[in-house]
Amino acid sequence: MNNNNSYEATMTDPTEKKRSAPKPSRLRIGRRYRPSRLEGPYDALVIGSGIGGLTTAAMLSATGKKVLVLEQHYTAGGYTHAYDRNGYEWDVGVHYIGDVGEHPTMTRKIFDFISNHQLHWAPMDTTYDRICVGEEQYDLRAGREAFIEELIKNFPDERENIERYLGRLNEVAKSMQRIALEKLLPSWCGPITRMWRKLRDPSWLNKTTREVLGEITQNEKLISVLTGQWGDNGMTPAQSSFIIHALIAKHYLYGGYYPVGGASKISETIIPQIQASGGEVFTYATVETILLDGNCVRGVRMADGTEIEAPLVISSAGVFNTFERLLPRSASERLGYVRDLKTVNRSMSHLCLYIGLEKTAEELQLPKTNYWLYASDNYERDMQEFLQDSSKDIPLAYISFPSAKDPTFTQRYPGRATIEIVAPASYDWFAQWHDKPWSKRGDDYEALKEEFSQRLLEHLYRYFPHLRGQIDYYELSTPLSTDYFCFYSQGEIYGLDHDPNRFEQSWLRPQTRLKGLYLTGQDVMSCGVAGAMISGALTAQSILGWRQGARLMRQVLTSKPAQGGDNEGDGLSKAAG
Repeated sequence: MNNNNSYEATMTDPTEKKRSAPKPSRLRIGRRYRPSRLEGPYDALVIGSGIGGLTTAAMLSATGKKVLVLEQHYTAGGYTHAYDRNGYEWDVGVHYIGDVGEHPTMTRKIFDFISNHQLHWAPMDTTYDRICVGEEQYDLRAGREAFIEELIKNFPDERENIERYLGRLNEVAKSMQRIALEKLLPSWCGPITRMWRKLRDPSWLNKTTREVLGEITQNEKLISVLTGQWGDNGMTPAQSSFIIHALIAKHYLYGGYYPVGGASKISETIIPQIQASGGEVFTYATVETILLDGNCVRGVRMADGTEIEAPLVISSAGVFNTFERLLPRSASERLGYVRDLKTVNRSMSHLCLYIGLEKTAEELQLPKTNYWLYASDNYERDMQEFLQDSSKDIPLAYISFPSAKDPTFTQRYPGRATIEIVAPASYDWFAQWHDKPWSKRGDDYEALKEEFSQRLLEHLYRYFPHLRGQIDYYELSTPLSTDYFCFYSQGEIYGLDHDPNRFEQSWLRPQTRLKGLYLTGQDVMSCGVAGAMISGALTAQSILGWRQGARLMRQVLTSKPAQGGDNEGDGLSKAAG
């Protein structure tokens, strides 16, 4: 599940081994902000160091621009950062990435370019996702033919429909190229490009996922299996646009991968490219407001009052934060963004249980396969009932095994292993503690977290009973964690909901109505690490213009490792490519 972004300590289970009080993370990427460390003038300022912001910064830096990235957290990376506590390390969002094998996808090429080929990938098991519905299990296997053959073991009469389904995934990918082009063209071209898309795009493109799959097959069990990754966008099949379903399903069709060295390697390998042209990535750098000069941006004011000027400001903080918190209210109203925000909704909130064990993944026989656990195949009913009454069965629990996926984990943490369990949640369940200090929210809050922790652990033990009694440490993050660390006020993890309405919003584009202000990140195109990264590339192209942007993309498509460079991990990628 490409989500979660923060952590919050909880008490350990009395039946498990107690450990010392949690210590702050040592995985800190980026340089701590000080006004005295500013070395302007800067060509561009980026608010937020998520993968969208880092991608835009690195690509602009490749053209010689001096870019400053400002991150309010103690470490850079946004949803791609990692943290360590009590002798364990967890990722907070990079549970698996697709399209980064040796086949030359745009995702892999952008990753290679912005990391200078220093970011390497380890393949997961051939079965990258296991969909567990009630008492039944279904495997999603890497590779088109393997994917089909595995499914027809359970659905022998559905081969033709499965192939039709895969054909529609490809059609969505082609349509997304046209959507991306529309976001790059001037806004006045919108009516023309939308008419062009309407003529070219299939009529079913932006229907709900369940509607489209209902046109392909009448087998409800097959539909539930094909939509078993819906947690990757946070919307059940009856609510989500088929666009986002298709993007995610196709993204993983040739397998899942994990960054060698852990999630923090993503920002760690990108930042040097930003620094190469004189730029920097500052942490503990909270932006208070975007500064304007009439209808143009002129920089930002920091929380300490320092003003940093630049002709370009790029917000990777999400549209709600940008137009409700960072931009003066009068400007947001005058430009119509207050109205626009009413056309989109915040995405799902969640819980994440971070688990540490004092044995290796190999000793514990932990898989490199993700487990999706569902109470039943009626995803919509189960989800609705749970959000209305938290005592109901947890409708979805996603289990990931990061220490098993990273071949270098035991080098950093000998004799250790980690597990993560993600589940949906309602922000309202925790809202009463919103104004309490982080990690000091009181016994009632800790008791509620402990209750959810135990329920999630029981989901783990159901499929991995041998782990009962093996857990050394755990802690639970809640929607308040997301709010505290990432300024998402309702604890939303995917920015905006990916319903059909979201993909009709022409204002969700890199260039805003203010000269010099741009957007990047998951709200521009789609959620997920790859979606936000591609949005970052689009934003860089939008800023550079057609000629320079095209020249940059040619560099991306043709870049190769420097002669004699670091090729560690190439064999790992080829293993499942």
